[in-house]
Amino acid sequence: MRRPTIAAGFARALIELAVQKDANREALAERSGIDPTDLADQDNRIAFPKFVALMRAAKELTGDPAFALHFGEAFGTDKMSIVGLITHCCETAADAFVQLNRYSRLILDVDLGGEANGQRFVLARERGALWMVDARPNPNDFPELTESIFARMVTRVRRFGGPHVVKAVEVTHAEPAYRAEYDRIFQVPVAFESQRNALQIDETFMSTRFPASNNYVFGVLSERAEALLRDLESAQTARGRVEILLMPILHTGDVGMDRIAGKLGVSRATLFRKLKAEGVTFEKVLDDLRHRLALDYLSGRRASVNQIAYLVGFSDAAAFSRAFKRWTGKSPRAMRSSRAHGGATEPGKS
Repeated sequence: MRRPTIAAGFARALIELAVQKDANREALAERSGIDPTDLADQDNRIAFPKFVALMRAAKELTGDPAFALHFGEAFGTDKMSIVGLITHCCETAADAFVQLNRYSRLILDVDLGGEANGQRFVLARERGALWMVDARPNPNDFPELTESIFARMVTRVRRFGGPHVVKAVEVTHAEPAYRAEYDRIFQVPVAFESQRNALQIDETFMSTRFPASNNYVFGVLSERAEALLRDLESAQTARGRVEILLMPILHTGDVGMDRIAGKLGVSRATLFRKLKAEGVTFEKVLDDLRHRLALDYLSGRRASVNQIAYLVGFSDAAAFSRAFKRWTGKSPRAMRSSRAHGGATEPGKS
């Protein structure tokens, strides 16, 4: 089963809106268990249960029970994820829907199981009407996500297609006390306690051409998104998750196993067992990551040996040089010199 995560950009934006509404930033972090340093990169992954706790803390601290609706209304996906930027570069709404499905895991990575052949969003035609259905499992465990997603989608598609693009809304959760905010935001009939979460879409909207379409930018962003998907897949392993957490703090030298276990929300012993099951130790993961990054930095030729030592978390260049010689059989300067003259392989490797 996949470990559900959400892009850090969504948590960061949610905190910003809550703070604008007079919530305390430190209280939000404490209640959610989210380390603010994990939000610096919007492509970083946040454990989904922490995001759930963050949303509910924001509702309480702002005194706004409809906070999730207002969050969706306030922030477009392009402000929080590369996926939104990709959809804006598409030629038509139909193309954008395809890309949204392709990269939806970069927003929210959940196990869809056998539902809808692994597709997060599904188009269904019923009695002459087109519906976009969210196939996320167990939506009533966290209806605030449905609220924010649908509020975001409806407000954004209307900017491109006009006020009549969305015809109706269906949600699986019960009608809340703030029903008036649904009426204000959606401006169409809303059916609560439905069998699905779905939006009825004017079918002509799917052929609407987007004014900001750009094939070149689309290609650049897609290449980056594919790399993020690969990283996301590797992050399903304990080793991959540890590496993702180590990379942004490697230069600090504060990379102990206890700190990483805390970020993962597990005990040191549990992390040890998970890594052992994959045939590695924490020390091995850390050492291999430093080795790999050091080679990358050397290849780039933009950082000095002293700078590389700092970037990969060594206290001084001498300690780094000793480690590098253990990894490769050469000093960093010798390796850089051999690569500059065409010797790109490590000793014993070809």
